[in-house]
Amino acid sequence: MSKGPVLIDLEDSEAPVSVADAPPVPDRPAPDGQAMQMAARLAARRPSRLARWFWGLAGAVIGAMVSVAAWDFVTGLVARAPVLGWIVTGLVVAMLAVLLVIALRELAAIARLGRIDGLHRAADAALADDDLEQARTVTKRLLAFYAGRDDTRWGRQSVSERMGEQFDASGLLNLAEAELLAPLDAAASREVEAAARQVATVTALVPLALADVVTALAANLRMIRRVAEIYGGRSGLIGSWRLTRAVFAHLVATGAVAVGDDLLEPVLGGSILSKLSRRFGEGLVNGALSARVGVAAMEVCRPLPFSQGRKPSVRGIVKNALGGLFRSKEA
Repeated sequence: MSKGPVLIDLEDSEAPVSVADAPPVPDRPAPDGQAMQMAARLAARRPSRLARWFWGLAGAVIGAMVSVAAWDFVTGLVARAPVLGWIVTGLVVAMLAVLLVIALRELAAIARLGRIDGLHRAADAALADDDLEQARTVTKRLLAFYAGRDDTRWGRQSVSERMGEQFDASGLLNLAEAELLAPLDAAASREVEAAARQVATVTALVPLALADVVTALAANLRMIRRVAEIYGGRSGLIGSWRLTRAVFAHLVATGAVAVGDDLLEPVLGGSILSKLSRRFGEGLVNGALSARVGVAAMEVCRPLPFSQGRKPSVRGIVKNALGGLFRSKEA
């Protein structure tokens, strides 16, 4: 084999390709908050009537089987060893008593959420009709609702002393909102910020499949429950799930779970989101969507509607919750 120089004839080759003629590099798709959107669909989805019948019948059958098995076990144990049998009988009765207390607490929690919803509707009606007497009734019901809470004592006293100074429905309800509900609004906003920060951090740092969906759903369930507790709802397990489904159903119906162009503008500004890593961008978007869910939960759980200028800004919550994460990433 010859090892001499090789002559390459360039005259017969094709013309060189210009860089200007090269196709543009496609932009990376922007993060769309996939985890939060999936969590919203899971929480808002209502089971079909056939599925409800199936799970209801399955629960009845399993309950009957467990009850019969427990009865046979206890009666057989009493026949074989009376002392031990009666001890087990006492334990079973105690367990049933605890289950009864849990059921009563669930019913009380659902009733309390109903009271909040009733106050909200009555306040809307008073504002729509500009009915001062109805507004006074709503205010008195609101004071009675928070009568047992020490953190509202100052606000209740202030509203009680100044109720007579108000001569229109909006002024009276604005007074109750400013003096009584403003501290609760601040506490609820902090809960929303914490949940948004948690969802953003886990989505950005944990690469496991479906971990971001599970985290987003769990964090939002806990956030909605905490917001309800702050406003006096104290929802139980069933009440919390019903409340969560109502919040997410509202967001899905109104399209608020969609990612808007200005969703992260307070934190990022311009088109910086497209320059971030895909995982970190998804984390920020999921956290921002959690903030939207939190504001919707505040609207649902609050006993009075937000007056003009008092509703928390999603942009402000996003900036407070995720601004530090973004700065730490860019540092």
